[in-house]
Amino acid sequence: LAAFVTLTEYAQDLPVSAVAYAPDDLRDGLGETLARQGLTQLRIAETEKYAHVTFFFSGGREQPYPGESRILVPSPKVATYDLQPEMSLPELTDKLLQAIVGGQFDFIVCNIANGDMVGHSGKLDAAICAAEAVDAALGRIVPAIEQAHGALLISADHGNLEQMRNAHGQPHTQHTVGSVPLVYVGAQRYTLRHGALCDLAPTVLALLRLPQPTAMTGHSLLASVD
Repeated sequence: LAAFVTLTEYAQDLPVSAVAYAPDDLRDGLGETLARQGLTQLRIAETEKYAHVTFFFSGGREQPYPGESRILVPSPKVATYDLQPEMSLPELTDKLLQAIVGGQFDFIVCNIANGDMVGHSGKLDAAICAAEAVDAALGRIVPAIEQAHGALLISADHGNLEQMRNAHGQPHTQHTVGSVPLVYVGAQRYTLRHGALCDLAPTVLALLRLPQPTAMTGHSLLASVD
């Protein structure tokens, strides 16, 4: 392997001569910014999306930042998630509510996996059950946020569950590419601009009244206050 060049870094200990496109050294992400400000944060998800709220959310960093806690809720052991479309969302919600009510975290990021994982099955009945499970979870989360006098942003990085049939009437099992919604819940009333994923971190910082690092290219989506 010493004479090989890989397109990307598949593993740090792989004995190749070079990597054509080395990973970017991402700095000043949301997690790092919050830690620098001395704030506490929680990353919580079930197994299927745990890496998304930890490693990926931190820009490829494995180690938690100072003040960062993590909760992993095991995903159900089923062959495909259409067999259990609620997945582990009830248990995940229980843990999340404990963290919200406990009040020890300044910021919490939680991934709800049902829409994506069940959407991949192409099974409409299961997708409906998954959506109902998410609705039930949000019905518990929103009042907890309001009672804690917090703010909640609900969004996604892609769609899936909203399209379960393609133009030919066949099961649609892939991600969709349309714009995703951003829903804000909080005591302060804001009008939200249209934007992109790069705007979510600046929006969180604006809600926390923290300065935005120059490395962040997005902008807060909080357009106005009623």
